[in-house]
Amino acid sequence: MKKKLVMIGNGMAGVSFVEQLLKLNPNRYEIVIIGSEPHPNYNRIMLSSVLAGDASMKDIILNDWNWYRDNGIQLLTGQEAVSVDAEERTVTTNAGVTLAYDELVFATGSVPFMLPLPGADKEGVIAFRDIKDCETMMETSKNYRKAIVIGGGLLGLEAARGLINLNMEVAVVHINKNLMNLQLDETASRMLKAELESQGMRFLMEHKSARITGKERVTGLTFEDGTHEAADLIVMAVGIRPNARLAKESGLEVNRGIVVDDHLQASIPNIHAVGECAEHRGLTYGLVAPLYEQGAVLAKKLAGVDSGGYHGTVLSTKLKVSGVNVFSAGRYTDEPGTKALRVQDDLDGVYKKVVFENGKIIGTVLFGDTSDSSRLFSLIRSGQDFTGKEKEVLFGPSGGGGSKTLSMEDLVTAMSGDEIVCGCNGVTKDTLVEAITEKGCVSLGELKACTKASAGCGGCKPLVEAILTTTLGADQVTKVKEGICGCTTMSRDEVVNAIQQMRLTTTKEVMHVLEWHNPEGCSKCRPALNYYLGMAFPEEHGDEPESRFVNERNHANIQKDGTFSVVPRIYGGVTTPEDLKRIAIVAEKYQVPLVKFTGGQRIDLLGVKKEDLPGMWKDLDMPSGYAYGKSLRTVKTCVGNTFCRFGTQDAIKMGIDLEKKFERLDTPHKVKLAVSGCPRNCAEATIKDLGVVAIDGGWELYMAGNGGTRVRAADLLVKVKTEEEVLEWTGAYLQYYRETANYLERTSEWAVRVGLDTVKKALEKKEDRDALNARIDKTLDLMQDPWKQIIENDDLRVAFDALTAKGAVNPEAAAANESK
Repeated sequence: MKKKLVMIGNGMAGVSFVEQLLKLNPNRYEIVIIGSEPHPNYNRIMLSSVLAGDASMKDIILNDWNWYRDNGIQLLTGQEAVSVDAEERTVTTNAGVTLAYDELVFATGSVPFMLPLPGADKEGVIAFRDIKDCETMMETSKNYRKAIVIGGGLLGLEAARGLINLNMEVAVVHINKNLMNLQLDETASRMLKAELESQGMRFLMEHKSARITGKERVTGLTFEDGTHEAADLIVMAVGIRPNARLAKESGLEVNRGIVVDDHLQASIPNIHAVGECAEHRGLTYGLVAPLYEQGAVLAKKLAGVDSGGYHGTVLSTKLKVSGVNVFSAGRYTDEPGTKALRVQDDLDGVYKKVVFENGKIIGTVLFGDTSDSSRLFSLIRSGQDFTGKEKEVLFGPSGGGGSKTLSMEDLVTAMSGDEIVCGCNGVTKDTLVEAITEKGCVSLGELKACTKASAGCGGCKPLVEAILTTTLGADQVTKVKEGICGCTTMSRDEVVNAIQQMRLTTTKEVMHVLEWHNPEGCSKCRPALNYYLGMAFPEEHGDEPESRFVNERNHANIQKDGTFSVVPRIYGGVTTPEDLKRIAIVAEKYQVPLVKFTGGQRIDLLGVKKEDLPGMWKDLDMPSGYAYGKSLRTVKTCVGNTFCRFGTQDAIKMGIDLEKKFERLDTPHKVKLAVSGCPRNCAEATIKDLGVVAIDGGWELYMAGNGGTRVRAADLLVKVKTEEEVLEWTGAYLQYYRETANYLERTSEWAVRVGLDTVKKALEKKEDRDALNARIDKTLDLMQDPWKQIIENDDLRVAFDALTAKGAVNPEAAAANESK
């Protein structure tokens, strides 16, 4: 007869323990799990990805309903355990269900710490801990604009990142002078802050909250220095504390958490605790790696398998904060008796610090490049002495005494079997080796599917690959090509060919027919598929705005403070007094804080509220400049022979003709053109995606230039004699780029990848250029100005009306009132 095991809590640590137990002794227990949330077990670490729109709720489920059913586990969702009778060995839930147990496991996790501020009970003040909090934030963003996140730790920064993605204006309040001060030193913290500010995050450092204002709903936060910040939503992310209330009421010894011994045994027989609720040797843990280690130890104990017990964890933190990789482990602060080796590259945003004590590595901080994290962490654990050759740790043998440092294979060999490899999903080296040797996994993709390793942030991917190679041998590893994203193994060319051959016309159809692993797709493949479908079938495919990036959905560039910039089309950089007057009137009417000329010879109206966009577009009565899109941006011109005494051709007319012909064209990435009236090249045509330079008796066309972060001088494509030939070659070139480039690939990268000669050869025949131009003309004939569409379509305008803040001034009404 099976014993009865009841576990209170359905979180990551507890369910990981159950998984281990089922592997070791699947028939020993009849298992009941009590979960307070109405969901199966999910990856709480990935909540920030859900909030950021990078994953759906479904994506973060670790064990679906079928897993509980298939393993004979009774899951009581939406119920809380309210009492434990240790003498009778029973647990009672708030639904009145009483369960008998032989073994009881507390896996109650932690609860968010809410600052006891006056006003903290108002509507709109929440924590960031579970799916419900995520849903509250997403719902709030539909009707409100301003958010404050209290707490500059990882959770607070991820919440802030997600809220920005939801188009909210976000201020992060932190009491310390350094962000993530528990994981990063001052330098890494400063670099992280600069990076996040560039992403639109605003910080109020060393601010101490005093009270929350508002009647029923929050209106703002007042600080102890008397300053005030308005807010429609306040998210408290200031820490967690073990959820040990029930355990204490049940008579268990509780300090900060439920006190357990080295085998996770609590103070009363047959009761155990694992995870964030447990206190081991005076320590509680909030990171996932030690919680999984605890679960493995408890599983062995309850399965009847001997183990050495749990002896604590050397903490390391490997995170991706808003796209920035950071890692820290051990004692990384400068202390008496320690020496530090530092590498700092502000240009590439990389910082590495390794701290030594008596020649041994005791701590490290990595920012930007965390590829050394596993190796350094292993060296901390191994206690290897580097006296006299400390520089080898970061610079290799040339930086020190010449002895060999650990290779990735050495690192794998030195790892213990129970060492966590994938911190996101708690996958150990033993689990990976078992999947390789016993389940026949021979590729990274199979390992990921079998164990979930590298399915989270992906930072462990090199180590997982090394374990696969070390275990199987390099010759036995199956190299699987990378798909366009994690949802498929198909390459760009395979996907596009399938779209064309099977005449697929929607992203849903593509994902279904091509058997996407994730039927909803992801933020990487959805925009790409939307583009490929529009390129292949411009008439049949209806654009899917939900698959576009946020700037393209809003038809304006979102700025760091949450406002938008508006750039109307100014063909060839030529404007008129009438247009300038209209732009000035609009700027004044909407109180635009900054009007600026752009590098593309246009005018940028910066600091526009989202709800003002449709009205501004209507008042401007000018086409969209597409300054936000993967499309033709600008055609920069010089004055050419119209005014310049050196000009040999009419550069202005040529530029305007090009811009009017190809405006609104969707392309794999942004495209910039320029026309110079003579070889002096004042329009900088030779660093554009396509540049046109006038010469005596004709024009030179240059391709694949770039003036951005990776400067590339353009290559000569062809010399032609007439303006008609310039338009013909430009159309053919742009269409060939549209049809053969990867989505988000600039022409400078595309041309190098496919080969400059390949591009020239594809365009050298007149009939081929005509065919390409016929296809691009069909697309161009279908394009409409998006600003005009939104102005004229109430349904499209709703997306802007819905975010209108309460009490905001309606410019139309204001203008009307002023005229009365």
